[in-house]
Amino acid sequence: MLKNLSAWHVIVLVGVLILLFGAKRLPELAQGIGQSLRIFKSEIKDLADDEPARPVVAAPAAPAVALRPEPVVPEDRPAA
Repeated sequence: MLKNLSAWHVIVLVGVLILLFGAKRLPELAQGIGQSLRIFKSEIKDLADDEPARPVVAAPAAPAVALRPEPVVPEDRPAA
């Protein structure tokens, strides 16, 4: 999709953005986005630092026990 993006496409896109938001608002928008990304990255880093690295230990496997089926003996019931 972005392979066909040429310099003319970028120029037209920047022109449309300037017309929509104005030359004064674009730097403010870019600065706000940059600050948001920095905050997001720092929160992700803090979240990763809060969780101590625990080694992955496999739970000991229970020994396999082969169960033999018990024969089912029908009970003698009196007829109702």
